[in-house]
Amino acid sequence: MSLQKIRPQTVVVLAAGLACASLGHAAAFKLKEQSAAGQGRAFAGSVSEVDDLAVLANNPAAMALMGGNLFQADAAVVNYSAKFSGSGKDALGRPLSGGNGGEAGTTAAVPSLYFHTPVNDQFHLGFSVTAPFGFKTEYDDGWVGRYQGLKTSLKTIDLGVSASYKVNDILALGVSVFAERLDVELGNAVDFGAQLAAAKVPGFLPTSADGRLKIKGDNTQAGYTLGALLRPAADTTVGLAYRSEVKHKARGVDATFTVPAAANAVLSVAAPNTFVNSSVDTDITLPDSVTISLSQRLNDRWTVMADYSRTYWSKFDKVVLDFASNLPNQTLNFGYRDASFYSIGADYKVNDAWTVRGGFAYDQTPVTDAVRDVRVPDVSRRWLSVGATWRPTRQMAYSVGYTHLFISDTTVNLTSSSGSTLQGTYKLGSDILAVSARYSF
Repeated sequence: MSLQKIRPQTVVVLAAGLACASLGHAAAFKLKEQSAAGQGRAFAGSVSEVDDLAVLANNPAAMALMGGNLFQADAAVVNYSAKFSGSGKDALGRPLSGGNGGEAGTTAAVPSLYFHTPVNDQFHLGFSVTAPFGFKTEYDDGWVGRYQGLKTSLKTIDLGVSASYKVNDILALGVSVFAERLDVELGNAVDFGAQLAAAKVPGFLPTSADGRLKIKGDNTQAGYTLGALLRPAADTTVGLAYRSEVKHKARGVDATFTVPAAANAVLSVAAPNTFVNSSVDTDITLPDSVTISLSQRLNDRWTVMADYSRTYWSKFDKVVLDFASNLPNQTLNFGYRDASFYSIGADYKVNDAWTVRGGFAYDQTPVTDAVRDVRVPDVSRRWLSVGATWRPTRQMAYSVGYTHLFISDTTVNLTSSSGSTLQGTYKLGSDILAVSARYSF
């Protein structure tokens, strides 16, 4: 028995999840939820509205129009629901055992912190803590799609320093530099029985020797944001911002195999040092994006905003995983597309204490029908948002924002590297509630 017969491609399913989990949420898991005020207007005016400190991370040039020392704390609670219904077959065409995986989505809090201080009339500084990417799906053990994925978890935290320079009354420029921490954890079942049966090892059939593989790692890299703010008229503000890609060079990522004893007795001889615990080196790039916003004050009460952003997923056509064991390098090909986000919103000032707002957005997913999987079973969605700000004193302001996402059901039709198939439908849903407190001093 040889390594060629015992195919090491069983890990490709999990490794593909690494690419998808790291490259997937312009809708799928790129987080815009960094501001309660922005949430209430569906993030219209995200790089042009200067009444919200979150703009200092998204467009540092906007600090040029801020006054005094400002501190703001935001927290968004994101409820994401993903429920699968379907069936699968093993490599011999027999029905796969297992349930539908339960509730694969999760409810998570996304915190943000911001601080602004003017140096003089022209220079301003800001500091921020944000979470621009985050996602998690987790299925019940033994579910029918276990060979496609069990757990996918990705988290990022950015620590940023921002500076702005007021060129004149019309133009301001800004730059932000941030350190980004990435944490990834992925897991799925491995059908060693199918691999051994394909190699004609007596006593093994598909699903007869399920094991597991888990990949877990982290990395920290730097990125930057460039911004400009234009005021062609007293009541008109235009913001333009570019956020760089961040190339995470993950080295020494932990890859852990769990192999049933009977299968391990064969594999340790036929494929020594292959399906063993080892480290993995890979490069994971989180994409760059460009955003343009418009804020137009109509009168003393009404302000309207619009927003457009483009996230460049399509340049990332492959990820290479380099295992420290005898497992050959895996090249992962995927077909994500560039994705756009459009939104419009409005603020209405009821009186000096209260402002109410609303907004609508269309959020395009980079996930096409051809590449949708159980880890990120995403589709494009529509946002409907409402919110309000209460200013009980000149120093304090409290905001709340709520968004309901309208998401259509979608389908998957997948084949694993071991030959099993999965077909079914996903029912998806999401609601977001954000709150914030702002203090001026």
